[in-house]
Amino acid sequence: MNDATAQPSEPQSALHTPFDLLVVGAGPTGLACAIEAQKAGFRTVVVDKGCLCNSLFHYPAHMTFFTTSERLEIGGIPFPSPNAKPSRDEALQYYRLVAAYYKLDVRLYQCVKRVTGADGAFAVHIEDRFGRAGVLHARKLVVSSGYYDLPNFMNIPGENLSKVHHYYVDPHPYFEMDVAVIGGKNSAAIAALELWRNGARVTLIYRGPGITPNVKYWIKPDIENRIKDGEVKAFFDTNVAEITPDALILETPEGRKTIPNDFVFAMTGYHPDFSFLERLGIQFDGPDKLPVCNPETLESNVPGIYLAGVVVAGSRTSEIFIENGRFHGRQIAAALESNLKARAEI
Repeated sequence: MNDATAQPSEPQSALHTPFDLLVVGAGPTGLACAIEAQKAGFRTVVVDKGCLCNSLFHYPAHMTFFTTSERLEIGGIPFPSPNAKPSRDEALQYYRLVAAYYKLDVRLYQCVKRVTGADGAFAVHIEDRFGRAGVLHARKLVVSSGYYDLPNFMNIPGENLSKVHHYYVDPHPYFEMDVAVIGGKNSAAIAALELWRNGARVTLIYRGPGITPNVKYWIKPDIENRIKDGEVKAFFDTNVAEITPDALILETPEGRKTIPNDFVFAMTGYHPDFSFLERLGIQFDGPDKLPVCNPETLESNVPGIYLAGVVVAGSRTSEIFIENGRFHGRQIAAALESNLKARAEI
């Protein structure tokens, strides 16, 4: 995970051919920010601790998007798909092609360890997979690091057992296994359905009274019918009290129950790396930890540091997706044009 620590400004003599903009995060929004800045004439680099579109790569292997391909487009490049809703693999190929088309300078498998300096003279200290250190210099920064790397933990006994997963990828290993899916939203419903269709014995557990109303319209009746027919067992208004190697202990409306269990998928959501933002000096508002930023320019309270994508919404991660986060690049590029070019005229 990124570990930034704001430090006093470095002397100007320490800078070497600085970039105009450094983008932290090579997801679709980060790529869109780099493209728009590059179009505006700014020398730009993108850094990511994983692969290109790392979060998307770790989505379920057979995932299809809930939206159409044109709403995932960045950089004005069409996203052709023979399907009404494109697949994960199609999206990965599309974003690879877009990055190649724009010849983006993307530094992958480079973890940001700390940030020193200030507006106009940032030094971003990075480390590669083998622990080798480096420094990139930039006048401005964009943080577009997403949230998928940080699951919301339940903080219950047994959550650290190897059978507990916070990410669902493929159903095959769970054939003929007792599998619990914790959650009542889209990711939980999809995982439960796929696991059941591939031979797992599935139990869905959710603290709410039922499948949430905002589950996609073609998913919700499917999972509800499977529950109604007894093909997927369900416990609502229920919390998991403890996970053991062979069972789950549940707190249900009828009292405590123990059910057999081989594997657990805790689809309890994810959150941005608030500690990373805090160490940059970014402030937050309210219980949802909304980062302080200008809604027009997306510049944070720290001069020269901009926010893009889901991090803008704090813990309200269901508000920003690729479909609307992709436009953040245009806002930031416009702000850069106004800021950097005005400074050049001084």
